[in-house]
Amino acid sequence: MRRDATVEATERVMPSVVNIATETIMEYNDPFEQMLRDFWGPYYRRRPPNTQYSLGSGVIIDENGYVLTNLHVVRRASKIWVRLADGREFEARPIVGNTSKDVALLKLVGRAGEKFKAVRLAKDDDLLLGETVLALGNPFGLGGSVSRGILSSKNRRPSLENEPLDVADWLQTDAAINPGSSGGPLINLRAELVGLNVAIYREGHGIGFAIPIRQVTEALSEIFIPEVTQSAWFGARIKSGPYPLLVTEIDAESPAAKAGLQKGDVITEVNGNTPKDFIQCTEFLSNSPDREVTLAVRRNGERRNITARMIPLAQLIRQKIGASVEELGRDEPAQQFGFHRGEGLLIAEVEPGGPAEHGELRRGYLITGMDGQTTPDLLSAASALVGKKKGERVVLQVVVRRQRGAFLQNRQGSVTIRVR
Repeated sequence: MRRDATVEATERVMPSVVNIATETIMEYNDPFEQMLRDFWGPYYRRRPPNTQYSLGSGVIIDENGYVLTNLHVVRRASKIWVRLADGREFEARPIVGNTSKDVALLKLVGRAGEKFKAVRLAKDDDLLLGETVLALGNPFGLGGSVSRGILSSKNRRPSLENEPLDVADWLQTDAAINPGSSGGPLINLRAELVGLNVAIYREGHGIGFAIPIRQVTEALSEIFIPEVTQSAWFGARIKSGPYPLLVTEIDAESPAAKAGLQKGDVITEVNGNTPKDFIQCTEFLSNSPDREVTLAVRRNGERRNITARMIPLAQLIRQKIGASVEELGRDEPAQQFGFHRGEGLLIAEVEPGGPAEHGELRRGYLITGMDGQTTPDLLSAASALVGKKKGERVVLQVVVRRQRGAFLQNRQGSVTIRVR
């Protein structure tokens, strides 16, 4: 009698629920930093940056150690640690996050071949108003917690900390979402993931919110792609979740489009291997030797073989604007020009006679945006350029940092060039 559906669902999913601890190094710009380093050289020791710590929860969605959580839990984290329900701890590597849906994907750094207990994903919109749901988490590393409630609504539209999010229909539940449980799973009594816990509504009692599984799988289809994992342009989106590997979108003029892949194709093999799910399919694509991928697809009941060669994103950007760009890290080039990670893309080289040179761009300039959209990484810049045809204009937002005596001066402006 005691071992009811709630207990059984909790027992099945709790091994997949993790605690996430992050360490964030707070970067700052000290106007005297470069002056002191130049004057004292090796005798100048920079003071340690400020450090902040935060905690949240997450859930393992693949046996190879992929973890879903909220982006706001791990955003700007310099280091991430994950503690499993059995007490084991692993460092985690962030794959990428979706800012509009507040979803992030992590990868546990474990031993080769190590497997983990994963939750099963529910199908999109397989939700019943009033059905029992369970909010699971591992807050503050104290161990697993579970609260029970019902699905109160399927179309609530709140904002998080007065910041608008492009999440059209959050789930509402009266299951308590405890502090530190943000990013943990909301499950049904079949032990399936129906949402990611986000927050409680401070001005109400018994009102919690979760990102619905449809939004989660859509975010996965957008962020776990070769363009992110390998910085290589493939140009196709594949439906994630408990479904056949359906191609849902093709970028025009992309390697996938030129190879003949079409929207509606179902991928059955990648490089001669049969992927068991979306995660494995993307891994096979990303690990293709020499970026050449061979697909077997099913189209109108017939099998077809397709071969595509992916293009490095940096190469795509260079082809379009005539300049080589680099993402900013904590390496010497970034420090040399006085910029910090995530501020933009550093121009490393300008081709003679190319669009960038005609726009009077130079090595060391920072491209912070294109056509009004920020470009903190190669993917964002490539996305802004990929649809541009030869001769079309693109407006680059540029920062130039110049030294005037002991002080650094930023000059901001925009440059319009025609892409190749």
